Amino acid sequence: MKNNEVQTIAELWKLIFGFHKSMSLKCALDLGIPDAICNHGQPMTLSQLHSVLSLPPSRKPHLFRLMRILSQFGFILENNASSEVVYDLTPLSRLVTSTEVGSLNLLPYASFHFNDVMVKSSLCMGDWFMQEEKKMPFELAHGVSLWEMARQDPKLSKIFNDAMVSSSCLFTDFIIKNGDNIFKGTESLVDVGGGVGAISKVIAENFPHVKCTVLDLPHVEADFSNDRDVKFVPGDMFNYIPPADVVLLKWILHCWSDENCIKILRRCKQAIPSREAGGKVLILEAVVGSTSSMISKEPQLLFDLMMMNATEGVERDEQQWSKLFTESGFSSYNIIHTIGFMSIIEVYP
Repeated sequence: MKNNEVQTIAELWKLIFGFHKSMSLKCALDLGIPDAICNHGQPMTLSQLHSVLSLPPSRKPHLFRLMRILSQFGFILENNASSEVVYDLTPLSRLVTSTEVGSLNLLPYASFHFNDVMVKSSLCMGDWFMQEEKKMPFELAHGVSLWEMARQDPKLSKIFNDAMVSSSCLFTDFIIKNGDNIFKGTESLVDVGGGVGAISKVIAENFPHVKCTVLDLPHVEADFSNDRDVKFVPGDMFNYIPPADVVLLKWILHCWSDENCIKILRRCKQAIPSREAGGKVLILEAVVGSTSSMISKEPQLLFDLMMMNATEGVERDEQQWSKLFTESGFSSYNIIHTIGFMSIIEVYP
């Protein structure tokens, strides 16, 4: 067998077994490995980690195997310098370490995507491709849409909302640093599908001249009452969006088909004043193939595949975004590349 054939087979094996990378990460989070190392305050030996996790004695050699693969793809740092191997956190594992107060915490976001209901939908992708039904893989797997299941299941709804709060960190630092330009002349903002109001609260706190309203479905807003900074309004964005200078859409349009996005955007256009009066729609989404140099295109494409499994939505490139804006009656837009594979799009009537 030629060397190039061996390499090709190795690449195929990486694809075949690639899901074990995600599942080993899920296992690490289920066991609480990042938190255990963080709480210890210094690198841990295998024996220390095994003891803190309170695992059965028979699992110790298998814990070594798990830590070995976690180290292989950079989630855990393995140090062999001393007589006994020790394990420490890396910048990657610190992102899902809940005990580090004040740091970025994407643990709820990871937990949502590792939830059984999300994983199961991906197993139905092949069946979905061979059918003409409009149902997405998630619906084939569970009989209802993600949104309907979240409405019926308070536990899933909370997991989803916690994930959305967690993911807000991708935008909040940028908004705080650049908000003087983004919200110049803005007196009011409505956060459509804003859940618990994570981003609205950040905006209200840092830019008190902006009066913030959160619009979301009644079952989402049921447990929230208005406070000094943010007003919560139950409703359906397809029917009505409260008037404001700025309509904010964070990870909303990527959940919906072009047809439904146009309906939402037209509601947004009805809610805001003219551009001259400060009206605009602020979209926080990915722009596939964007010029951001901080991360590769692969996460955008994987994100798109996840959306195909779970919703009717799609991650769009600039040409697709532009087409939506034109068909919705908007005159122009401006893309601000922020961090990683995310962007802020300002859309003007």
